[in-house]
Amino acid sequence: MSINILFAWLFTDHRMDGWPLMDNPLWTVLICLMYVYSVKVLGPRFMENRSPLELRGLLMVYNVFQVLFNAWLFWEVGQSGWFYPTNIFCQPVDYSYNPTAIRAMHAGYWFFISKFIDFFDTVFFILRKKSNQVTALHVIHHGVIPVFMYPGIRFLNG
Repeated sequence: MSINILFAWLFTDHRMDGWPLMDNPLWTVLICLMYVYSVKVLGPRFMENRSPLELRGLLMVYNVFQVLFNAWLFWEVGQSGWFYPTNIFCQPVDYSYNPTAIRAMHAGYWFFISKFIDFFDTVFFILRKKSNQVTALHVIHHGVIPVFMYPGIRFLNG
C-alpha cells in the first residue's frame, strides 16, 4: 500500500463508508464535468431552435424547497454545535458516534448534496433562455464547489 493511500485511509471519516458519492471523489468530479458540459454545450444546443419554457410553477416549488431545505440545514448545523459554546478558533473534528457528532456529520453531508441540487439553477436559466445569467463565473462556481467540498466532507466532516 503506497503512503498516499495509507494516509488517505487513516484520515478518512469511516462513518461515511458506503454513503452515496463518498467512497470515491471520481463520481463528484464526473458529475461536475457533466454539469459543465450540459450547461455550456448540450443545453444551449437543445434550446437553440425552441421557445423559452414557462417554468413559473416549477420555479416556485423549487425555491420553496430550497428555502425549507436550507433552513433545516441551518437548524441542524446549529443543533450540532454552532448554537452552543464552542471554540471559534479551532475545534477538533469529533469522529465519535456521539449523537451530536453524527448530527454534524449528516448536516455536512446534506450540505454537500445540496450543491448538486443547486445545479438546477443553471438548468432553469437555460430552459428559460436566460443565457445572460449563465456566466463563466456562475458555471465555474457551481462546477467546482462540490469538488472542493469533497475532502472537507469526507475527511473533516463535523
